[in-house]
Amino acid sequence: MSASSTSGYEVVHLAALPGVPCPCGTARRGLAEVADYPGTIHLTEISTDAKLHYHKRLTETYYILECAEDAQMQLDDARIDLKPGMLVMIRPGTRHRAIGQMKILNIVYPKFDPSDEWFDD
Repeated sequence: MSASSTSGYEVVHLAALPGVPCPCGTARRGLAEVADYPGTIHLTEISTDAKLHYHKRLTETYYILECAEDAQMQLDDARIDLKPGMLVMIRPGTRHRAIGQMKILNIVYPKFDPSDEWFDD
């Protein structure tokens, strides 16, 4: 069972959800169908060919679960080194991509909307 609902709480097994292709790699998106939760939480496997993109409305927060020692994040024209346990909050309009393979938890507000993925090319 990947999700269950009761009157006071929700339970989601992110790893059991189907993976969906995204500009970063593959995302397993939790709580999307829960009407009274204002966002979504994604377990995302970042691939080595993640695409630079941005969102006009969405704020994303990446929590780095696993990554290589040389993993980085491109945020507009800056690059920052990453390590497990770090949080990176990405405001709307910030062009971003993860560099290197990694596994992250992505907390998205408001709820993820694939029509709010934008590319410069």
